[in-house]
Amino acid sequence: MAAPVALLRPGTPATRGAGIACGRRSILALLGCLMLLSPGLQAEPDALRQRQLDNLLLQDCGSCHGLRMTGGLGPALTRQALADIPRDSLIATVTHGRPGTAMPGWNALLDEQDIAWLVDQLLQGYPRP
Repeated sequence: MAAPVALLRPGTPATRGAGIACGRRSILALLGCLMLLSPGLQAEPDALRQRQLDNLLLQDCGSCHGLRMTGGLGPALTRQALADIPRDSLIATVTHGRPGTAMPGWNALLDEQDIAWLVDQLLQGYPRP
């Protein structure tokens, strides 16, 4: 049997609780999405993985960009050289590479968290003194 129309109108006691519960679920879902998308809220790789990624920066990235990231086959990746490049663009370059250049995409070997961590290291100045 269908509920009386009065019970289905917004603001009535029957719908008020449902709206609050639905609103809470929506807010929680939105917060969950923001946590996944926001770089500041993503967990960093653990200490072991950071050491592995640090080695990758030195050995693999350094083989083309120079061991001090000052340039070589690839352009410089110093803090100053990257200062005007948006973080998202750098992440896209590391993820997908640069067609027509020696820069490969690293998404087959690294996940999004690893790539974001590498880019953040470069933006903070790598290698560290």
